[in-house]
Amino acid sequence: METGRHAEVDIRAEAAILVGVRLRENETTFDDSLAELQALAETAGVRVVGTLEQRRVAPRGKTYIGKGKVEELSAMCKELGAKVVIFDNELAPSQIAELEKALELKVIDRSEVILDIFANRATTKQAQLQVEIAQLEYTAPRLRAMWSHLGQVTGGAPVGVGTRGPGEQQLEIDRRIVKAKLDKLRRELGEIEGRRSREVKQRRDEHFTAALVGYTNAGKSSLFNALTRGGAYAADKLFATLGTRVESWNLAGGNAAMLSDTVGFVQRLPHHLVASFRATLEDAIASHVILIVLDIADRSALMQYETVQSVLDEIGASHQPRILLLNKADRLPPTRIGPDPRIAEWMERVPGAMPMSALTGAGLPELSERVLGLMKGDIRSCTLSVPLTDGRAVDFVEKRVPVLGRDWTEAHVELKVEIGRRQLEQLLSSGVRMLVNGLPAHEGLRALWPDIKVDVAPRIRPHDSYAVSQEDDDE
Repeated sequence: METGRHAEVDIRAEAAILVGVRLRENETTFDDSLAELQALAETAGVRVVGTLEQRRVAPRGKTYIGKGKVEELSAMCKELGAKVVIFDNELAPSQIAELEKALELKVIDRSEVILDIFANRATTKQAQLQVEIAQLEYTAPRLRAMWSHLGQVTGGAPVGVGTRGPGEQQLEIDRRIVKAKLDKLRRELGEIEGRRSREVKQRRDEHFTAALVGYTNAGKSSLFNALTRGGAYAADKLFATLGTRVESWNLAGGNAAMLSDTVGFVQRLPHHLVASFRATLEDAIASHVILIVLDIADRSALMQYETVQSVLDEIGASHQPRILLLNKADRLPPTRIGPDPRIAEWMERVPGAMPMSALTGAGLPELSERVLGLMKGDIRSCTLSVPLTDGRAVDFVEKRVPVLGRDWTEAHVELKVEIGRRQLEQLLSSGVRMLVNGLPAHEGLRALWPDIKVDVAPRIRPHDSYAVSQEDDDE
C-alpha cells in the first residue's frame, strides 16, 4: 500500500529540531514535557540539533505555529542541517501537510515518536500486534493528507465536489485495506489477549500478585531484578521494557508473591497505545497490590507521579492498595542537617511512601515485610481439617503459617493455626477439600471474616499443579 513518504517514518540517526508551543493549558508542564520529548527523540535514535519555542494563546489552525515562526523554523532547519522536525504538540494531518510543504522536510509529532520507539522495541507477538494496530489507527485519519499529491484528475479537469480522480480512488482503496488489516490484527490480538487474560486470572486465583508500575526509566526493571531471581532487561533509557515479565518474589517464611514488571508510562501517551496496551497492563489491573516506582531524584517526579496515578485510574486499576516506592534515594545527596528534604516532603505528601534503592538494596527488606502483611491479610485463629491424602495442602500450611497444634484422625489432620484471610483464600483456590472450624471451607471463611465478600470458587486441581510458570510466553 503506497501512502506517500510520510507513511513509514524512520527517524533514526537524523538531525532533528524540536518545536514546542507554550499554551495556557500546558504552561505548568511545558518545560518538563519538552525535556521529555528530547529524551524520547534521543531514545528513538535522533540527534537533536536545536529547539524552537513559541508562546501562543491558541494554536494557529493551518500550521499550529505562527506564520513568522514557520519562516524562522525553515531558516533554522537550513542553518543546522535538520532532516526532521518534531512537535511536542499533537498535530492534525492537514497541519503536518502544510508544515512539510513549507519546510520541505519531514514533520512528525510526539505521538509518532512514541509509536516509532514501541515499534522498534516490541519483541513479543502480543506487543508487535498492539504496536501495528496503534500505528494503523494513527495513520488512518492521515491518509487524505498523504494522498494530497494525487489531487489531479487525468485530462486536467478540476478536482471538486462530485469529482473522483485517481487520488480519491486510491484513498478509498487504502482505507479499505487499512480497515481489513485492522480487523485481521484485532482478531489475532483478541485470541492472544483472551489466552493471556485466563493466565492472569489463574495466577491471581492461585497466588498473591504484585505489579511494579511507574514512569519510564524510573527503575522498575532494576527493582524487579533486585526482588526476584531477575532476568528483566534494565537500562538507563526510556521504554527499556515493553513486555510484561513475571517472577516469584520470596517474601520469607515460605511465602511468595508473583511480581510483574510492566511497561513504563509517559506524559500524553497516545490514546491508541493506552487502548492497545491495556492488556499489557492487565497484570497491574488484576494484581492484589500495585507498587508505584518513582525516581525521587528526578526533578519531574511530581509530574511523573500524577501521570502514573492518572493512567492507573484510566485503565481501571483503582480497586487495590497502592504503595509508593521512592526509588533511587541513594542519588539524593545528604545535607548538613540530615537526609535530603525531598524524602520527608514525599512521605508527608503520600503517607506510607517508602524510600529505597534498587542499586544498594536499601528499603527492600521493609518492602517485602509490608507486602507479606498485605498478603496474609487479617490474621485469625482457627482449626483446619485437611485430608491426610492431600500432602500438598498440609505442606502449604506447615511451611507458611504458624501451627499451634496438631491432632490426627483416621483420615484427617486437625491443624490449629493462625492464618491470614488471603492465605486461606489461596489455599481454597487450589481446590483442596477441607473443613474450617468444622464448617465447609467457604462457610468457615465467611464465618471468620463476616464483613468481607468471599470470591473464591472451589476448583479441583491435580496435586502436582501447585507450581506456576515463572514467566509469560513470548510467543
